[in-house]
Amino acid sequence: MNLYNRFNQLQLPFTDAVKEKKPSKRVNIVSLKLVKESSLLYKERSVRSPEDGYKLLKQFLEDADREHFIVVSLDTKNQPVSINICHIGSLNASIVHPREVMKSAILSNAASIIVGHNHPSGRVEPSKEDIEVTKRLVEAGKIIGIDVLDHIIVGDETYTSLKEKGYI
Repeated sequence: MNLYNRFNQLQLPFTDAVKEKKPSKRVNIVSLKLVKESSLLYKERSVRSPEDGYKLLKQFLEDADREHFIVVSLDTKNQPVSINICHIGSLNASIVHPREVMKSAILSNAASIIVGHNHPSGRVEPSKEDIEVTKRLVEAGKIIGIDVLDHIIVGDETYTSLKEKGYI
């Protein structure tokens, strides 16, 4: 038996499987878009420091009774283009995944982001989980080309910048 015939014999099981009738799979055709729910005026126009980021985030996080994780998408001039409440957690926890954080940033064509969350206890010391989430977000941002500029924890009339603490 020559090489050609042996090759065709090896292919027979594959060609028999193709001949079997399988039901077709319907694939949805979709489009993605952001939906503007509301807006706010930001007096400073661009975020130039952790304090500027705090002033912006504080409006959302100051009186929250549970942890809220916020993503601020910025353009190339560090001007906020969108704010997304990515996750609302429990009294002392919020589960955050890079996929969910980056989704609104990608749809907003963000050059960079600032993330932040509140500690309803009022204390702003970062937890081990806060630091780990920040590291994961920075790595994910590097892969897709969106810089994570800071992670700000908001408390009672104060804040902590993980960039200033050296975690970013």
